[in-house]
Amino acid sequence: MPELPDIDLYAAALRPRILRHPLRAALLKSVFLLRTADPPLDALEGRSVRAVSRLGKRLVLEFDDDLHLILHLMIAGRLRWADAGPTPDAGPESAKVRVRPAPWSKIDLARLRFDTGTLTITEASQQKRAGLWVVKGRDALAAHDPGGLEPLTCTRDEFAQALTRDSRTLKRALTDPHTFAGIGNAYSDEILHAARLSPIALTRKLTPDDLTRLWATTRETLAAWSAKLIAEFLDPPPGRFPGAGDITAFRPDFAVHGKFGTPCPVCGHKVQRIIRAENEINYCPTCQTGGKVLADRSMSRLLGDDWPRTVEEWEQ
Repeated sequence: MPELPDIDLYAAALRPRILRHPLRAALLKSVFLLRTADPPLDALEGRSVRAVSRLGKRLVLEFDDDLHLILHLMIAGRLRWADAGPTPDAGPESAKVRVRPAPWSKIDLARLRFDTGTLTITEASQQKRAGLWVVKGRDALAAHDPGGLEPLTCTRDEFAQALTRDSRTLKRALTDPHTFAGIGNAYSDEILHAARLSPIALTRKLTPDDLTRLWATTRETLAAWSAKLIAEFLDPPPGRFPGAGDITAFRPDFAVHGKFGTPCPVCGHKVQRIIRAENEINYCPTCQTGGKVLADRSMSRLLGDDWPRTVEEWEQ
């Protein structure tokens, strides 16, 4: 978290604000954020942004001279945008070239200053997991791709082949970044509920109809949420840049994720959960498991090594 729809929202919000604009200054507050030394961060200064894209759960800013800034927000990382303020007693041509400096907050990690405003990277957590990389060239950029299929563009057969490559639970297969790009704990719950499939069903036990339904539901769920968020914040453009509280794994319109104990919007029965390590799976027994409530202890034994032991494994 943030997942595919959230990163797509950030990318869409940034494009009208920074595309074709030069980076005026790159300011680093936390030395732990930057994970590369060559090229240096200040190599980006003076170069214009050519593209803003998503790589799995990473946000990528492409600059002139084939330089790329890769940002992985992990769990608690967020972005904050502040429009440039007018320069006092300046003419209209320079009205938006000065960004008024603001004091660093405790959660601020870095700032990227453009003529149009300042992008601040924050992380509201004691455990600093977010990372920033500067790389040169497409090959160096590709090295940061975990290799998972893009769920919005892959074919049904590609999806089925990737899903059934190993025998594992559906929950883990969907959230494995080496299998599918951009899907995490929240949206996998929503996908599996919409597909009427158990989170612990084994990938190689699915019928052809199950595979087709899961492929279609994965595309539909992620595309619908990306479109919904972009319309909510950015229509009409450039719209409102999403604040820290707007990028969340617990959305009111979710069907099951984060809804333990509340009625399922489809059948009205209570949403249940499995707690494992630092994460919680939510599901509807009636819609997904044939009415069976999955016990935490027995599920822990069943899942075994198939389940991530750390947050980092979830959020690659």
